Amino acid sequence: MNIRQIDFSKVINDEQVYDHMMANYDQLGNDWINHQWKWINAVYQAFKDHYKYMIIICLIEKTLQFYDQMNIKLSYDQFYSKNFLQIDKFSITELCEKLQLPKETIRRKVLELEKLGVLKRQKKQIIIDRSSFTFVKPEKQMKYTAGYILKISEILNKEKLYSKKLETKIIENVLKKNFSITWRWFYKMQIPMIIGYHDMFKDLTTFHVWGTVCMNQAFNYKTALNKRNGSNQTHGYINFQRELFKGDYNKYNESLILGEKAKSNGVSAMSVSDMTGIPRATVIRKCKFLIKNDYLKLNEKKQYILSGFNVRRVIPYQKLIFKNKAKFIRKVLNLLTISLGEGWK
Repeated sequence: MNIRQIDFSKVINDEQVYDHMMANYDQLGNDWINHQWKWINAVYQAFKDHYKYMIIICLIEKTLQFYDQMNIKLSYDQFYSKNFLQIDKFSITELCEKLQLPKETIRRKVLELEKLGVLKRQKKQIIIDRSSFTFVKPEKQMKYTAGYILKISEILNKEKLYSKKLETKIIENVLKKNFSITWRWFYKMQIPMIIGYHDMFKDLTTFHVWGTVCMNQAFNYKTALNKRNGSNQTHGYINFQRELFKGDYNKYNESLILGEKAKSNGVSAMSVSDMTGIPRATVIRKCKFLIKNDYLKLNEKKQYILSGFNVRRVIPYQKLIFKNKAKFIRKVLNLLTISLGEGWK
């Protein structure tokens, strides 16, 4: 009987993903910001409260970890075949350590989830009742994530580091087939990111508002960059972020794009509220905090735009986030290689 072995020449490592992701960031930055914004939007929509859903995610991630340890693999359809999910036992202290939140906050949110009927204790079992809240399967999120992974794979393919030619649907199918494994990897990437931004902005709603302004500005910057350079030049992470946060691209709008002096296109409080579902009064209050702490400023139209001071705060922290992102993408790409028969000999 022939025993198949992994062909390690076909697999990639974290450093390869990270280095090429950072070097080609102008091709990826806008997509990543959009990817993360859609995810944080979905986090907020379930309860109009980021922290309640983060507790649910942490409990699911812990349960997926148990599945992995027991070599239990569930597909997307199997995982969502029922309206309830039995979860591993947990403690308030454990959640506090995971989310870096005070015990009082975690205890209050858990009690609120129990009152809503989302968390239920049945004898010795603890379940999440998906029918008790506006639960949305990550169908769209998987498409966004698969699309982003495809872009990374194409960059690595050009550098002859990754041999497999992929399509979004192929990636999505492998994510779904191995859902209990791949979505645990996804949560292990996202949870530390959320914790870090909570520390940075003191509040996830504040981060959500800031991220919406950031997404708007990234879209404007990417449009300007495409018109300025076409597809012939690439820009790394540092240049992308410096121009994005400082708004340096507007000087190029003036002479190369519009033929007249361009104004920084910001976003209003009403637009942020419409895009996120966060009440307008809350958006205004959070924006005042962000302006006071030099994360945002107002343009000549009284719209919110990023402050240049962000570059010193965000870049060091985001590099740590991207290490986790590189690890997630490396795992998925190698899983694709093995699943599609490229990584065996």
